[in-house]
Amino acid sequence: MRILSGIQPSGELHIGNYFGALRQHVELQAKGQGIYFIADYHSMTSVRDAAERRRLVLDVALDYLACGLDPEQSILYRQSDVPEVCELQWILTTVTPMGLLERAHSYKDKVANGLPVEHGLFAYPVLMAADILIYNSDLVPVGQDQKQHLEMTRDIAGSFNHTYGVEVFRLPEPHILEDVAVVPGVDGRKMSKSYDNTLRMFWPQKRLKKAVMSIVTDSTPVAEPKDTTSVVFQLWSLFATETEREEMFARAQAGGLGYGDVKKDLLARILDHFGTLREKREALEKDLDGVEDLLAEGAKRARTLGAPVLEAARQASGLSRSQ
Repeated sequence: MRILSGIQPSGELHIGNYFGALRQHVELQAKGQGIYFIADYHSMTSVRDAAERRRLVLDVALDYLACGLDPEQSILYRQSDVPEVCELQWILTTVTPMGLLERAHSYKDKVANGLPVEHGLFAYPVLMAADILIYNSDLVPVGQDQKQHLEMTRDIAGSFNHTYGVEVFRLPEPHILEDVAVVPGVDGRKMSKSYDNTLRMFWPQKRLKKAVMSIVTDSTPVAEPKDTTSVVFQLWSLFATETEREEMFARAQAGGLGYGDVKKDLLARILDHFGTLREKREALEKDLDGVEDLLAEGAKRARTLGAPVLEAARQASGLSRSQ
């Protein structure tokens, strides 16, 4: 079974990315051939600085490796090191209805908010389809917000297969962890790089402490019961067992527990949870040439897997000499 997913290097990854993507990518390695890419082509719709993009690509690679992705067991590569994806994107573009792209949530949201929409954002689902279909991926771990794009990938694959009368592309299945809730940021909104409300796993302790202590809370006195659905308890719960949650919530509802105490415990849990991973990342950061070599080797393996699928698409559509 081939498992395909990617992360866009549009900013430093945070614990929302960890619980929503990184962790499950690492866990899925044991279930099949993991193929994971750093989506620098996709980042071009938001990141406009070349040096920043290169830095962020390496940053994501370091996070992946530190969190346990095994480059021998799985394939990890930079998206732009597999140019065949762009060729396949064009092939798929020719069988993708405009109406399908116009129904994409990310596109409609920008239009509704009066924001400028470029072709890169409009065609994003087709590039995503090429990322997935070029390896005939079986399973695609995605968040709920990307489920529609995967459904569009299946539509695009079916359109190509129907148009040329050949079953070139396999229809991938989504893998969505239903028990992973949206991770809130320190301001209560969804944790997002664009909101600048994140908690970064590998920040220095001083910066992480400042961010944790800034988590929004209400003015309920220490002696009064606390709302255990508030942001600070949601974040704390990510690092606690079921038994620990029951005990903490009972204390909160009884009164006498201060938000500051919960924040201090949350900070300690974050530092403990990512402590060993932080050490691994710091070691990897000292050998960035080695990380680049891993990405290059990953791209080589990815191109080997993708070549037969692209050639089948070329043959089916008459783009190469008949065999």
